[in-house]
Amino acid sequence: MKIYGIKSCDSVRKAVKFFKNHNIDFEMVDFKTTPVGCDTIDRWLQHVPIDKLFNTRGTTYRTLKLKELNLDDAGKRAWLCKENMLIKRPVIETDDGKVIVGYDEIRYKELLLA
Repeated sequence: MKIYGIKSCDSVRKAVKFFKNHNIDFEMVDFKTTPVGCDTIDRWLQHVPIDKLFNTRGTTYRTLKLKELNLDDAGKRAWLCKENMLIKRPVIETDDGKVIVGYDEIRYKELLLA
């Protein structure tokens, strides 16, 4: 199981804490030290809609003024591939291929502790 995100993100910290509290083994993948490429983005997009993965509320989105570009899905995908800080965090990738975006304790319990 992998947790993708950045170590300084509150939502990622909550996810890590949840995993540790429930003795779930995981690997942390930090976008700042290990960027993910289009292959990983595409794999995630097979399981979640792009609007769930693409973070429009973060500083990076505002700094790059992406709202003004009125991006379609292909444009959003291209930006996710080149700027990982636009990925909503955390992204949990389970060993059986499930993808969970964002911190959601109830959903974690349903999918990871069942």
